Amino acid sequence: MTACALLLAAAAVAAPDPEPRQLLAECRAMLPEKVEVAGRIVVRNRRGTVQAEHKYSFRRDGGKALSLEIDGKSVERPAEAAATLVDGSSVTWSDLLLDYLDWQDVSYDSERMSESVHGQKCRVIVLKDGGRTVRVWLDKKTSALMQAEEEFADGDKTAVRRLWGTRLKKFGERWAPSVLEVEKAGTGLRTKITIEELKTEEETR
Repeated sequence: MTACALLLAAAAVAAPDPEPRQLLAECRAMLPEKVEVAGRIVVRNRRGTVQAEHKYSFRRDGGKALSLEIDGKSVERPAEAAATLVDGSSVTWSDLLLDYLDWQDVSYDSERMSESVHGQKCRVIVLKDGGRTVRVWLDKKTSALMQAEEEFADGDKTAVRRLWGTRLKKFGERWAPSVLEVEKAGTGLRTKITIEELKTEEETR
């Protein structure tokens, strides 16, 4: 190996990780600023038996919800940010809006920087807002959101809720998760969020 090649290799090894805020910005850039989404919320037990099913739809503008409907009824943002939106499910406002990607208290989780999700190497970032702590796994190559976990509020690092994507689908010119799974510790239930329609601002004009 030439001296030049050795220097380039050393520089690559020594290259620091980008700032976590930069990675979050890249992740948010993949999400449409203005979008209309519709689908279903399906609650299942451990055996996969459906316990309940609901239709939902929402409009988002710049990460903020303009409207959310479940079974045709308007739903306001709950006073308790982590409160579930459908009885018996694990789905919260944050699961649909991913509002934690806009939180300002951001840092790397140095103990879990080499973890993978579905075979994809990830960077793990901790986000905090008030008494809430959410840990996100971002794909190392693309900064795409692979998984999110919310911790118990008392400082216990055990995940109380976990969200991850299980299927991708092309909506128009955009690839996006078409199935998300949400699991809340201790409930024995798992909630599936399906995305059946996704329209960006350009597509709704």
